Amino acid sequence: MKKRTLGNSALEVSSIGLGCMGMSQSYPPFLQKSEMIQFLHKAVEMGENLFDTSELYGVYSNEELLGEALKPFRSQVVIATKFSWDIQGGKVCGLDSRPATIRRAVEGSLKRLRTDHIDLYYQHRVDPNVPIEEVAETMKELAREGKILHWGLSEAGTGTIRKAHKIFPVTAVQSEYSMWYRQPEQDVLPVLEELGIGFVPFSPLGKGFLTGTVKKDATFAENDIRRSIPRFNDPRNLAANQALAEAVGEFAEEHSLSSAQLALSWLLAQKPWIVPIPGTKSPHRLQENMSAAYVELSENDLSQLERILSGTPVLGERYSEAMLRMVNQ
Repeated sequence: MKKRTLGNSALEVSSIGLGCMGMSQSYPPFLQKSEMIQFLHKAVEMGENLFDTSELYGVYSNEELLGEALKPFRSQVVIATKFSWDIQGGKVCGLDSRPATIRRAVEGSLKRLRTDHIDLYYQHRVDPNVPIEEVAETMKELAREGKILHWGLSEAGTGTIRKAHKIFPVTAVQSEYSMWYRQPEQDVLPVLEELGIGFVPFSPLGKGFLTGTVKKDATFAENDIRRSIPRFNDPRNLAANQALAEAVGEFAEEHSLSSAQLALSWLLAQKPWIVPIPGTKSPHRLQENMSAAYVELSENDLSQLERILSGTPVLGERYSEAMLRMVNQ
């Protein structure tokens, strides 16, 4: 598997990572634990080495799954997980990035992941009640203690990124970024390039939309995250956005690619320090996603795609109002 380095850090990972959230929440149906362990073993055998999780996903259960599945391969893989939540009795009560809470969180994650260190530890959402400098100092202490090797931020604004990086260098920033959500190009990516920070786009396939499998009459289960998102739950938006999925599909077919391969290779072509983390539970889809690392888009291809994307508007917000209030802090 091809590798990339996240920014100026020494953290080398597979060019396409694996987002593991959907194994435990947000994207039903959920398979049996034994099936998921078998799938994760297969992923390692195929050359996947970046696995992304969080204490939030399935409220601890996703970390427990990865801990059990990846323990035999611990030296071969890079595990990224996240903190920042006030979790009481198995329920999420809001944000909490106070140093004492972070320390409880890291100890819990280490135990569930069955490891003595976390390769990449993200603040999942910026806590407006705790100065980011205080969070960065805590990360520095955890790194000095060997409990984390690198740290990062998820859905953070550029001001927060700069402040955090000044205290303790940030290895990677996560945010949504894809052919149908390009806002990071305007603000985040220039700052990351300036500071030498890697970028890890989640939802690089538009929560499945860019694969062409989400049709205008699609419906979603109660526990499917897309049920709460205007781009999916408003029939007018869903119908209007079909134009983008169709355009991507047609271009991909003309180049003997799948839509997923095209969407991922387009992301990889934007910057050499970008590492997308599509989620899947299928070995076939995993292989398809990973193969995008070997797709070479020409300058002409990229120019044609830019004309298509800039000429095809996307309707609807990418998050619910409540979720939008928690990003770009």
